[in-house]
Amino acid sequence: MKKEPIQFESNHFLTGDINNENIESAMKWVVDANGKKVPSIISLYINSDGGDLAGAFALIDVMRVSAVPVATIGIGNIMSSAFMIFASGTKGHRAISKNTSIMMHQFHHDFGGKYHDIKAFSQEFDRINQRMLNTLIDCSGMSEDDVRKYLLGPTDSWIDAYQLKEYGIADYIF
Repeated sequence: MKKEPIQFESNHFLTGDINNENIESAMKWVVDANGKKVPSIISLYINSDGGDLAGAFALIDVMRVSAVPVATIGIGNIMSSAFMIFASGTKGHRAISKNTSIMMHQFHHDFGGKYHDIKAFSQEFDRINQRMLNTLIDCSGMSEDDVRKYLLGPTDSWIDAYQLKEYGIADYIF
């Protein structure tokens, strides 16, 4: 039986701040694509400075359980939580423009409050950083030490498209 070539079924654009509105739209798009009977691949174009990391992880989880491969295409800016979404695209289908500005950093949040609130948030802070680390290890194949050194170091990590491909996070440069 001859295998049909993969067809790009639909495109979606994730732009601006990563927030509830555009994450919800992207999740619905992925879920809707899974309701179609034709084997396909869908393309998520990303141009974002980042934003809500919890929302990004919600979309990443939907992408992971999708039976339809989700190609990610980085254009303009892919930074912070948008970087996590880009990296979580289906391996072999992650493309980046050579002109894209790429930045990743450790999770940060301005928090305050009572001692017990700060202590509880500190524990969640550790869990969030571990999720980021595990996601990037899984998406890239890099060692934990390399992810910490090149992507989640003490300062913002600015990366070019060629480094992103070298790190195993992008598959194609255009």
